[in-house]
Amino acid sequence: MEGVRAHVLVCAGAACVSSGCREIRDAIVNKVQEHNLQEEIKIIETGCIGSCDLGPLVLIYPEGVFYQKLKPEDADEIVKEHLLKGRIVERLLYKEPGTAQAIPSFKEMDFFKNQTKIVLRNCGVIDPRNIEEYIARDGYQALAKALTSMSREEVIDEVQKSGLRGRGGGGFPTGLKWKFAFQSPGDTKYVICNADEGDPGAFMDRSVLEGDPHSVIEAMTIAAYAIGASQGYVYVRAEYPLAIERLTWAIGQAREYKFLGKNIFETGFNFDLDIRIGAGAFVCGEETALMISIEGKRGEPRPRPPFPVVRGLFNAPTLINNVETYANIPAIIVRGAEWYAKFGTEKSKGTKVFALAGAVNNTGLVEIPMGTPLGDIVFNIGGGIPKGKKYKAAQLGGPSGGCIPIEHLNTPVDYESVVELGAIVGSGGLIVADEDTCMVDFARFFLDFVQHESCGKCPPCRIGTKRMLEILNRITQGKGVPEDIDDLIELATRIKDSALCGLGQTAPNPVLSTLRFFKHEYIEHIVDKHCRAGVCSSLFDAPCQNACPTDQSAWGYVTLISEGKFKEAIALIKETNPFPAVLGRVCVHPCESKCRRGQIDQPIAICSLKRFAADVDMSTFPSYRPPVERPKNKKVAVIGAGPAGLSGAYFLARKGYGVTVFEALPVAGGMLAVGIPDYRLPKVI
Repeated sequence: MEGVRAHVLVCAGAACVSSGCREIRDAIVNKVQEHNLQEEIKIIETGCIGSCDLGPLVLIYPEGVFYQKLKPEDADEIVKEHLLKGRIVERLLYKEPGTAQAIPSFKEMDFFKNQTKIVLRNCGVIDPRNIEEYIARDGYQALAKALTSMSREEVIDEVQKSGLRGRGGGGFPTGLKWKFAFQSPGDTKYVICNADEGDPGAFMDRSVLEGDPHSVIEAMTIAAYAIGASQGYVYVRAEYPLAIERLTWAIGQAREYKFLGKNIFETGFNFDLDIRIGAGAFVCGEETALMISIEGKRGEPRPRPPFPVVRGLFNAPTLINNVETYANIPAIIVRGAEWYAKFGTEKSKGTKVFALAGAVNNTGLVEIPMGTPLGDIVFNIGGGIPKGKKYKAAQLGGPSGGCIPIEHLNTPVDYESVVELGAIVGSGGLIVADEDTCMVDFARFFLDFVQHESCGKCPPCRIGTKRMLEILNRITQGKGVPEDIDDLIELATRIKDSALCGLGQTAPNPVLSTLRFFKHEYIEHIVDKHCRAGVCSSLFDAPCQNACPTDQSAWGYVTLISEGKFKEAIALIKETNPFPAVLGRVCVHPCESKCRRGQIDQPIAICSLKRFAADVDMSTFPSYRPPVERPKNKKVAVIGAGPAGLSGAYFLARKGYGVTVFEALPVAGGMLAVGIPDYRLPKVI
């Protein structure tokens, strides 16, 4: 468009649509028209830009200014200041989590500058409903090259040399699969795109279909040419209405421009594409179940072999790859296998897209070279763990994967390395867990998902996962027994060895993985009836109390203080804490990190309230003295008048024992008396 001096890209991925991006777009359009800038400013709806937690968001070119968490009323300031006067609106800029420094350009943001985009090269850049914008970025050039200057064998050879492996979970070499499909005899062959993305927390394929559907159409057409197919299907789950809408539109445009249909590029090659919408069954992500679903039957896996490349859809040779795998193909054909193979590791070439979610500052869609250390993804791109919490683990591979704990944070994320740790790359779900995550409950969540989604065809999956889930439920409810751990391992091993499909065989992975790295948490739940993360509510009265090393009833005395019952509050505190005035000043108060109020604004100042109750008690006469049992006429000597010795003497005295404390120092209190400066803990306390 002549005379356009700025492009306003409004992210219209599913996440931003749900958070109100259309209202932002309309507000900007209205303000642009109000200032007669419609000939100078072009407003474009794009696919997912990637930083989903910051939406609704807008990118303004040519500067690349990134505005985040917008409201419709912000449109007036953006148009007046930025588009009219050239002044950046600083209050709407992204701010680094650690420094709160405003970052004007998205290229300077850690989330974007540490990525390498091949699959996502067009997402957030072009209007997915405009085929000409795709063509302007080398769209359908790969198809033209393949059809007019490459034989089928040459196309397959180029894909093989690139080292591309299937991005749907198994990691099978893509070129080899294409070669098998090409060599399979048959007059009719099919090409299928598996877009049935069912893993919790995964949205990679959805975002590609929403933001760059033509890349998948082009790649499937190339694949069809390579193996000799004339019909293709994209299997999309019904929960992706925006992806279905944009893919449908893109297929119509591709037909209009003669990239689909009869005699493509006048080469005599015919290929067309249709969409099949799945009902949302997780098992239909398994390739044999998916094909059966396309045929109009109930989606259930069947044994392999025969593999789909030999006998697949309608008993014909069928090539199946997922969305991300196909999205790599146009770039490989245009730029060459050697260029693509420069990214990644020796055995895991190229890049991988991950849906980064969970306890991390920057959530969203990221694409990194294979072999990038997990820590770089979590801390350099993800911006670390919110609120200063500690990293605990990352679940890689969804419900079929496993967790990677902090001691393996430098593990390169590639197919071989993560398998050694009991995880898989999978389709790309990456859920980060912090110290507030109970790993027993974490495993229970994924197993509950798999058990609920089991098709029920084979007993190991149908019954075995149910028995495992029953055991995990008992453990999280404080009803577990030591034998449960051995039972879980035996059940998991049998299911892995005997389940019919890959989904059933990998269902026990989260349990085995958490048992490998966090077995101590299982033991704590079973033996001590304690959940260190404060998640399994059957094991405690309140999260704050659960976090307290003294098992202090914080919620109880906070309630009493709020009612003005100070004596009752100090009585409750001294049931388990002999030094409320001391701990009210020096305690690191882990209870406050678990306070539910902190999820809304700020946690209750539990430690300060304890100090308040103690100070009120010390200033009144007589101060509270806890009840003592009848004397037992037995004497106990305690060696050492430090915190532990004095605490032991306190509780023994309350039980009626005659206690004498011996201390080498001239003062009692140990480190409390001599190790903490007076300004921090006054001696009078």
